[in-house]
Amino acid sequence: MSLLDKLDRRFGHLAMRNVTLGLIVAQVLVYAISQAQHDGEQLLTESISLIPEKVLAGEVWRLATFLIMPPFTNVLFAFFFWYFFFLMGNALENFWGAFRYNVYLFIGYVATLAAAFVEPALPSSNNFLELSVFLAFAFLNPDFELYLFFIIPVKIKWFALLTWICFFVAVVFGAWLTKALVVASVANFLIFFGKDILQMIRTGRRRMASQAVEFGKSQEPAYHHRCLTCGVTDRVDPKCEFRYCSKCAGNCCYCMEHLRDHVHVGTDALGKEQP
Repeated sequence: MSLLDKLDRRFGHLAMRNVTLGLIVAQVLVYAISQAQHDGEQLLTESISLIPEKVLAGEVWRLATFLIMPPFTNVLFAFFFWYFFFLMGNALENFWGAFRYNVYLFIGYVATLAAAFVEPALPSSNNFLELSVFLAFAFLNPDFELYLFFIIPVKIKWFALLTWICFFVAVVFGAWLTKALVVASVANFLIFFGKDILQMIRTGRRRMASQAVEFGKSQEPAYHHRCLTCGVTDRVDPKCEFRYCSKCAGNCCYCMEHLRDHVHVGTDALGKEQP
């Protein structure tokens, strides 16, 4: 039994259920308030975003309120974001159970807090933490189809691949805070799926090695010696002896039965070389 199983048995009753729905409801309220007030988006962002420098100055509520920052975008795109976030988060909670899903989010939350202190004066968002939910769902359901523009079906594993590519680019070329937030966003993913990924790598390596061996075997000749007259091979009759005729043009092989009376290749029936 794993450590997580033991913790689930002991503390599972303390888990927060429907946590994804709770986050979405809070984000919708914040979004509505920001739209109702003049410059509401800017004011809310400044007051609830995670800025470690201000947390250290006493504004400790930011440690929690940054989780309810909504996607400040067009209402239609915000709706689709909340819809997919609920779909994926709810699916993970149903699959893992509330306790494991809470642990997954908590690890990402703590990692995000730690990453934010890389640049204490700069604000950090919850975007990368929410992306970790998407990555977990895509890993468990790689063939799940999203309909792009409600028309084109695209398997979610390709969106996940694109996300990993963006993460790689961000780590290589992004600012230090971005690098730290990317690492934080995959910390919970690697903790939960690292063992499975290593097993997949080992399995893939063994499969490639096996395919290489099979390919090598397929390239081997079906026989080493074949009688040019009767067609018998050393694979068909391992005890049969073969000889190569020095008078024939080319590398001509014959079994002992046909070695003496065969017609030399490249000569006529009288044994004279043909012009």
